[in-house]
Amino acid sequence: MNDTLALPNSSSWTFFVKLTFGIALTAMVAFIFFLEGNLLTKGYLALNALFLVSSTIMLSKTLRDDHEAQRLANRINEAKTNKILKEYAE
Repeated sequence: MNDTLALPNSSSWTFFVKLTFGIALTAMVAFIFFLEGNLLTKGYLALNALFLVSSTIMLSKTLRDDHEAQRLANRINEAKTNKILKEYAE
């Protein structure tokens, strides 16, 4: 049986992910701020950027939750199968 524990991410990886997200977000905000155009265009781009970031976070969380639920379901099915096999092996 494969009972590997899911280890948490290292602190350096977590720092890297947060740093790159911050850099990308800052670069996008700077681009919108320094973009030549009227306030309506900048506001539209800013709202779309905010929506893109929030929907990306929701998508990644949903996919992770689905993966975790599938892992649990597979472990339950494996335990049931092992129990049935043990009963018939006796």
